[in-house]
Amino acid sequence: MMLEEALSAADCVAGQLADDTGRYAQLGATLRSTSFHNAVTVARGSSDHACGYLAYLIMARLGRLVTSLPMSLVTLYKAPLASEGLLAISVSQSGQSPDVVEPIRYFREGGATTVALVNEIDSPLAQAAEWAMPLRAGKEKSVAATKSFITSLTAGARLVAEWQDDDALRDGLARLPDALRAATQVDWSAAIDVLAPARNIMVVGRGIGFPIALEAALKFKETSALQAEAFSGAEIKHGPMALIEDGYPLLVFATRGPAQAAQVALAEEMRGRGARVLLAAPADVAGRDLELPVADNPDLDPIVAIQTFYVMAAKLAQARGLNPDQPRHLSKVTKTN
Repeated sequence: MMLEEALSAADCVAGQLADDTGRYAQLGATLRSTSFHNAVTVARGSSDHACGYLAYLIMARLGRLVTSLPMSLVTLYKAPLASEGLLAISVSQSGQSPDVVEPIRYFREGGATTVALVNEIDSPLAQAAEWAMPLRAGKEKSVAATKSFITSLTAGARLVAEWQDDDALRDGLARLPDALRAATQVDWSAAIDVLAPARNIMVVGRGIGFPIALEAALKFKETSALQAEAFSGAEIKHGPMALIEDGYPLLVFATRGPAQAAQVALAEEMRGRGARVLLAAPADVAGRDLELPVADNPDLDPIVAIQTFYVMAAKLAQARGLNPDQPRHLSKVTKTN
């Protein structure tokens, strides 16, 4: 199911882009007319990684600082958080977890503008938010989120395109389904050859590509029982490099943008230290091990990159003798407080 659902992501994105156009335009107009000093995101797991991507877009394009909320501040510590003039955005597949719903309800009651990007549009989270925007991923049966993650990234990019009133980003989004379909055909079998016998891995990203490194590390853990940690390329030398030994695997995402050159240089340095590097970079980057597909707009590259990764991850789990649809100790909906 994981592979099947991952392969269906392009159609889900096309469906999402065809719907709710007026609603997104209305939300964008509301955001442009409201003075926000900063924003906060509310999510866990893959949805939190999607929030990380959205945060990069908001900060880089719109200049608002974005904080990822430690939900226990609301649910356990009952901290008196100032809500007026705040934009609070939550991302969720199920919209069920109390520690996601309660902060959105709290912020809305305190005067914040609240937005939920949620797949289950009749969920408690959708009901709690002022603006509930459906992901339109359809029913996702696999425990490992794939199409709902990709549609979460797309919804976040749509929100920013409308907030910024950016036709170039809108045009890139319109062509995203075709880019996603092409991404499913990119061959990452070389990664399976390296990782099938592995016990651990570091996944490295930077800038707008860091959230997909976090997501890839999570998928390695939950579908392949592979101990994986994600690091920013700027942080790996601050301690994690001490783990590097001969043959230690690193997956380095070098997406287009200001951070790409540093990621490529880091990959070369880690090779010199004995690591078994898998450099994922666009076709025009010398020294790449895995081709990283690109979208029409560089800010959308992480979405097509994770599409290619998901296809590989599903096949890797099978190569390691595991069923990616039945990861140990996990269920589809997790409810925490």
